Amino acid sequence: MIKNTMVRDLPEQERPREKLIAYGVQSLGNAELLAILLRSGTKEASVLRVAENLLSLYKERGLASIVNLSAVQLSRIHGIGPAKAATVLAAVELGRRIAQEPSKKKIVINGPPDAADYIMPRLKYETKEKFAIVLLNVKNQVLSFRIISVGILNASIVHPREVMAEALNNSAAAIILAHNHPSGDPAPSGDDIATTRRLIKAGQIMGIEIADHIIVGGNGYISFKEQGLMR
Repeated sequence: MIKNTMVRDLPEQERPREKLIAYGVQSLGNAELLAILLRSGTKEASVLRVAENLLSLYKERGLASIVNLSAVQLSRIHGIGPAKAATVLAAVELGRRIAQEPSKKKIVINGPPDAADYIMPRLKYETKEKFAIVLLNVKNQVLSFRIISVGILNASIVHPREVMAEALNNSAAAIILAHNHPSGDPAPSGDDIATTRRLIKAGQIMGIEIADHIIVGGNGYISFKEQGLMR
């Protein structure tokens, strides 16, 4: 029985699978989870070693880097052919879609932590800087999430007209601004602050509240509201 089998006594290529069955999926490390997807290694390297090699190539960003790899790029890694690359990318995409799956129950944003929980899965893995808005109704329920522009955030990239048009078309009562910093540092730049203030003024004219601006960087975020920058 599995309960009586020690993980260290199992063949190396079988350990992750048996460990998952015996102790649960949460007990596995990133390399072990990848090893289960890859299934087998090569004559020279176990499947665990192949998984570790993949992670070591992108150790700066860890698992997040795999989201943006193509099947061709993955297939160039020794021990990972087209079929294994397809399996890994399919699993990654399923995880991303689950994270972004809209709830049947209306999502309510009651403050910066709620906003960050909603926004981060949608922007944290992007390799280009993207500016988006979250449209809210009078009950602070999410109406929709819209990407407005792609590129370094400044006044020429984000025009108030586009932002306000989305709000009016969706009958939004308030907007949360959002964008990502691919560098991993969520600290706002001078352009971030200037653009936010410009949009706040436009919202005051149109009668649409700009409730917050969330900047996502790596696994963290900055809320303009929390930082006292919504003025």
